[in-house]
Amino acid sequence: MEQERSKVLRLAVVILNWNGEGFLQRFLPGVVECSTGGHAPAGCEVRVVVADNASTDGSVRWLEDAYGGDGRVSVIALDRNYGFTGGYNRALAHDSLAGFDYFLLLNSDVEVTPAWLVPLVALMSGDGTVGAAMPKVRSYGRTDYFEYAGACGGFIDALGYPFCRGRIFGTVEKDEGQYDTVRDIFWATGAAMLVRAGLWRQLGGLDETFFAHMEEIDFCWRLHREGYRVAVCPASTVYHVGGGALPATSPRKTYLNFRNNLAMLYKNLSRGAFAGVYFVRFWADGLQAAAYLLTRKTSFAGAVVRGHRDFWFRMRKRLVRDSEREGYARPAKNVMYRGSVVLRYLSGRRTFGKMM
Repeated sequence: MEQERSKVLRLAVVILNWNGEGFLQRFLPGVVECSTGGHAPAGCEVRVVVADNASTDGSVRWLEDAYGGDGRVSVIALDRNYGFTGGYNRALAHDSLAGFDYFLLLNSDVEVTPAWLVPLVALMSGDGTVGAAMPKVRSYGRTDYFEYAGACGGFIDALGYPFCRGRIFGTVEKDEGQYDTVRDIFWATGAAMLVRAGLWRQLGGLDETFFAHMEEIDFCWRLHREGYRVAVCPASTVYHVGGGALPATSPRKTYLNFRNNLAMLYKNLSRGAFAGVYFVRFWADGLQAAAYLLTRKTSFAGAVVRGHRDFWFRMRKRLVRDSEREGYARPAKNVMYRGSVVLRYLSGRRTFGKMM
C-alpha cells in the first residue's frame, strides 16, 4: 500500500453515453469541475472520458463543440450500441486507458458533488482488500431521499432478490444520516462504481451476455469469489436521475431484470443450490406475474414469463458457471442476507435497519 500511496495514481471517470445529449449537457460540466483540478484526490491524475455507444442524437457533435481540443474530456466513439456491458468492456479496453489504476463507471444522468472522488480513492488506496467501492446515491428528484438503484449499498437475499441499504423494493428511505458509515456490501451500483483497473482486466470486465441490468451484481459476486471486498463510502455523495436508458415503467426493464437475475444465480451458485433456489423462484415469480395480470399489466406479466423462457432456452447456453471454477472463495456472510427479504418485507420490516 505504501508503494500505491507514493506513486501518482491514474483514475479514469468513464461515462457511457447512448443518445443522452440532454444528460451530458446538464451533468458533464459538473463532473469535469468536481473531479479534476483542485477537486481531484491528492496525488491522483483524473481523466474524464465519454464512451459513446453509437448515439444517433447530437451527443458527439455537442461534445466536439463543448470540449473538442481543450483536453478536459476525451471521447471514445464505438461503432455501434453494445449495451451497458459491451460498451464499458470496449471502452475500458481502449489503448488510451492502458496504464490506469482505477476506473470509475458513471452514468450520464448522475450529478456529482465537489471532491466526491477524494474519500473513494482514500478508501481504495488505503485498503488493498477493497476491489470496488461506491458513493452514497441520493435521488436527483428528491434530494433528501436515497435513489432506488443503489442507495447506500447493495445486498441480495438467499433467493437472489436484490435490495439496498436505504431501499427495500418500493420503499425508499429518507437520508437522515442513518447509514453514514463505511461498510462492506454485496454489490455496488453500476451508476457510480470505482473499481481497480487490474481486477477489472483480470475478471474480464462485465459479462456481455447480460447486455444490461444485474451485470454489476454479477461482477461484484466475482470480486467476492476472488477474495476481495466491496464497500460503500457515504462520505462521497452523488445524485442520480435514474431510468435514463429504460424507465422503471418499461416492460423491457422488467424482462431484463428477471432474465438476468436468473442468469446471475445460475453462474454463481452450485448446481444443487441453484436447483433449490429456482424451484422457489419459479413459484414466487409466477405469483408476481399473476399479480400483474390481476392489475391488468399484461405486458409486465408477459415480461416475467419471457424472462424465464429466454434464460432457459437462449441465455443459459452462453453462460460460464463461475461457481464451478477452482480456487474461488464464498462471499462473506455479513454481505449476503441469508433469509428472505420478501417475507421480511411482507411482515412489515420495510427498512434496511429493521431488515438486518
